[in-house]
Amino acid sequence: MVKVLFLQVLYNLSDEQAEHQLLDRRSFQRFCGLADELRIPDARTVWLFKQRLVQGGLGAQAIFEAVQQQLQAQGYIPRGGQIVDATIVRAPIQHLDKEEKALVQQGVVPLEWGAKKARHKDCEARWTKKHGKSFYGYKLHANVDARYKLIRRYKVTAANVDDGNTLPKVIDASNTAARLYADRGYDRRASRELLAEHGCKDGIARRAPVGEKLGQRAEARNKAINRRRSRVDSVEHVFAGLRHLGGKTVRAIGLARNELAIAIKCAVYNVKRLTWLRENVPAF
Repeated sequence: MVKVLFLQVLYNLSDEQAEHQLLDRRSFQRFCGLADELRIPDARTVWLFKQRLVQGGLGAQAIFEAVQQQLQAQGYIPRGGQIVDATIVRAPIQHLDKEEKALVQQGVVPLEWGAKKARHKDCEARWTKKHGKSFYGYKLHANVDARYKLIRRYKVTAANVDDGNTLPKVIDASNTAARLYADRGYDRRASRELLAEHGCKDGIARRAPVGEKLGQRAEARNKAINRRRSRVDSVEHVFAGLRHLGGKTVRAIGLARNELAIAIKCAVYNVKRLTWLRENVPAF
């Protein structure tokens, strides 16, 4: 069933489309171990399996960690330092009136909705602005190792959560290099103290104080950090890879379901990346 979910991500399939392709394609059946089975999982079975993973609370992390174990077993351990960044994952916009919006922002479901309507409204996605544009959905916070460009840790939040607040969740103490790179959104005292606790060198770009400009040395430091982050090993390469897996969007309702979808997409990216690494970059 996990392999069915991987196929959904690889080919951007809905549950109904996954059922159809499993019935139609012998290659899909072999991949999932269903070549000699008379009963193929239908769309309802796939949906129920994802519900079980969500209700357990650890399904997304378990799948992601299982792939991490395969990376480690083949020698692709975290190397070269770590790059931390976040990207917005868009969700379907919810059309709410002013009163409904105020209640949802407080975490309260309007009583007049009823159970059926509430199940079809995403009350956990949020609005945010980036480069002057508004986006609605969630945010993927990722830690990528600079050597292999593999996602090592992740955290999924509402889109309005500040990037710096999630650094404790995505820092990777197992990386063989000591430096952590991040943009100025992570520039705060708590972040620098966290790096010191983990023995990491500070590669966080500096943010100018309100109403002031950065000094010449700070500007030069930021440019050096940004050059490092914008090279081939940039985390943006990883986010582009995720975009190719059906785009940076989600279909489900609620944080837990969408976290599962995003975690599986991260795992699939790592598997695809592993196949390329095995042919082009030997582990050492």
